[in-house]
Parts: sequence; structure tokens; C-alpha cells
Amino acid sequence: MAMSQLQKDVEKLINSAKLSDAVQDVDRIIDLLSEARESVAAANDPHATSLTLTKLQNPIRERLDSLNNDLRGVHKAQKDFEKALKAAFSKAKGSLPIDHDPMESHETLINRAIAMHLLREGQFGVASTFINEAQPQPRPTPDPSTQLSPGSLGAPLSGRSAPTDEIITDAEIPTDLNAWQSQALQSAFAEMYSILSSLKAHDLYPAIKWARANCTELEARGSNLEFELCKLQYIWLFKGSAFNGLPSDSRNGVLGALQYGKENFGRFQTRHLKEIQKLSCALVYSSNLGMSPYQSIFDIPLAFEEVSASFTREFCSLLGLSAESPLYVAVTAGTLALPQLVKYTTMTKAKNTEWTTANELAFETPLPKSMMYHSIFVCPVSKEQTTEANPPVILPCGHVLAKESLQKLVKGSRYKCPYCPSEGTLKDAREIIL
Repeated sequence: MAMSQLQKDVEKLINSAKLSDAVQDVDRIIDLLSEARESVAAANDPHATSLTLTKLQNPIRERLDSLNNDLRGVHKAQKDFEKALKAAFSKAKGSLPIDHDPMESHETLINRAIAMHLLREGQFGVASTFINEAQPQPRPTPDPSTQLSPGSLGAPLSGRSAPTDEIITDAEIPTDLNAWQSQALQSAFAEMYSILSSLKAHDLYPAIKWARANCTELEARGSNLEFELCKLQYIWLFKGSAFNGLPSDSRNGVLGALQYGKENFGRFQTRHLKEIQKLSCALVYSSNLGMSPYQSIFDIPLAFEEVSASFTREFCSLLGLSAESPLYVAVTAGTLALPQLVKYTTMTKAKNTEWTTANELAFETPLPKSMMYHSIFVCPVSKEQTTEANPPVILPCGHVLAKESLQKLVKGSRYKCPYCPSEGTLKDAREIIL
């Protein structure tokens, strides 16, 4: 309940503590001053200058008052959230232990996660500053061949380019913070954000070009990204200039889609023949597509958002990375689990008991499905959760037990399944991964 209320407070903060209004007021003040400067320069008359400055006073004062009001609103929203945050966590009596920090010896991993998160978000300048300040010793002289210059770190994403053949594997991801400033790594993320920016503007060609250049790796992963991009481009052209805003010529509309399909769909026939046939048959219903059997295929309100997510996932996978920032996932999961951890710690202190198992907790921590990366199996015999040392095994009859439970059932060289009449030998059991 407390976390639900806290989530509402976060949404309230996001909606209230906006600096956009303040930025608009500042921009307007700058515009007024610029206009006054141009007017004074054009008149070249002391009397006109005095008159211009007099007229400028009231508009500037109004904008400054509006700016102060906007900033007061932001400050108030932040203070309200601070109170809500204290109230939410003060309700959970007790606190987490502070005598031992399990992450104390992993400072390098923490710094790496932060640097990686900043790079994934395209914050190259902030990442560079963090890496510089996180160094425990004086940094060596940068190598121009592997370092980005300070000026290039702040360059617009659209001005960046990266060689598409420089794919970074997980084994090549550096652990040394200095190596995080490598040209290849930052250029890769710059390229990703440049393509995502194009997708946001409904321009599919940069993403299609990238998918085509990396088609071998994508096909090896069983990815359909290239076809999905080409399919969306076909639909985008099919809908015509009234929908896509492109010039009304032979490269747009039904004829443009037909020509695009002829040029690009041939290489996908082996895996996507049925979908290509549906896209082609829709040409017959172009004048009345809404009443055709293919209406759902061409209904694409969220198509660009979905294909952007697919592109991000595939791009990161070729870099050996997850689609979401591990730091974001860890912080979010930790925030959701914190109330249960505080409650459990308080209870164990009251009962003078402690949980000593290193790899699991004594209670379930509910997390959303998006943060479930593997299933958990509890042995029906021992009622214990399986681990790497005690993995689940499947018997020929189909029942699954923990390995240690099966070993306790063995008599001589044979065992009897505890759930059916089947018998077998220990070598008949196979370890499985759920």
C-alpha cells in the first residue's frame, strides 16, 4: 500500500516539477533582450536607446516574476515529494543493517554499471566526467586513437557515425573505467540513438540499412528485425501521402509500395512467404482497405514504438548487452523489495535470529514479470529451492526432482519414482534448465 501511494507521489512530482515553463520564460527574456539590442543598434540614437530600455522594463519584470513563480512551483513539488518519501519509509519501523555493506568490495563493478547506464542513455559528456572523477589514481595520458576529444563528446548525435562492422562482444566489454571512453563503444551507442531518432521521425531507412549490414548476426539469432522494418516501410508507403506526409509520386502510395516490395521482399520468401502474400493481396483492396480481410495488418498506431523497442533489443544484443540498463533494473527491483527487506530485518532482530543463506532470501520478493529472468523450481520432495549445486533433474517418467532428493531415493543403483510406479537408474535422470 505504501509503495502504491509512493508511486502516485512520483507521478505527481513528474507532472508538477516541470522546468519547461521556466525555460520558456528564460527564452522569452533572451528574445526581448535580443530584440532590444537590435533596435538600439539599428537606431544609433541615445534618445531611442533610452526609450527602448524604458519600454523593456515592464516586460522583463513580468517575465522574471513568472520565472520565479514557476521555480517556486517546482521547489514546492520537490519538498512535497521529500515529505512523502520520508513518510513512506518511516512507516516501515526498523532499518536495514549498516554494519556490513555487501557491495563495499565491488566498487569497480558499481562504477562500471553507472558508466554503462550513462553511455546507454547517450549521456556521453556526463559519462566522461564520471569516469574521470571515479578514477582512484591519476589517469595516464589519453591515447588519441582510443579516446574521444572533449569537444566530440558534446556533439549532436545526428552528427556521429560508427563503422557497422565494429560489433563489441561481451568478452570485449572493458572492466577498466578508462576503457569505457573507447571510440568504438561510444560511437556504437551514438549510432543507436541516431537511428532511434530517425525512427521517432518515422524514417525507417537508417534502421533498415543497419539491419541489412548486420543481417548475418541477426539471422543467426533467429531475429526477424530486418523483415519487420521492411514490412512497416511497405505499409507506410502503401498508406500514401495523406497518411505519411511523403511526396505524392511514383515512389509513394500503392505503386511505391508495390515497387518497394518487388525490390526487397524476395530475400524473405523462405521464412515469411505467407506474410508477403497477404501484403501483396492487400493491393487489390487498396480502395477499400478498411473493409478488407487485411485491415488489421495495416492498422499501425503503435508500430513505430514496437519496432523501436525491437531495434534497441537487437542492437544491444549484438553488443552483448541486455535491452534494458542493468542499473535501472537493479535500482527499480531494489526499491520494490526494500519494504519487505526492512520488515524482515526488523522481525529477525526482534527474534534474535538471522538468515545465513548467501544466495537466497527466506521470503518471496514480488517483482513484475519484466524483471523475472529465470524460473524458480522447488523440489516437491525436499520442499527446498534448487540451486546450481543442487539442480533440478527430470526422470524418464517425466517427474522432476532436485538432484539431492533423487540421490537419497537411490537404493543400490536403482530408484523408484515417488509419484508413480516407474523405476530406473541414476544415469537415466537428466539435468534440466527451467
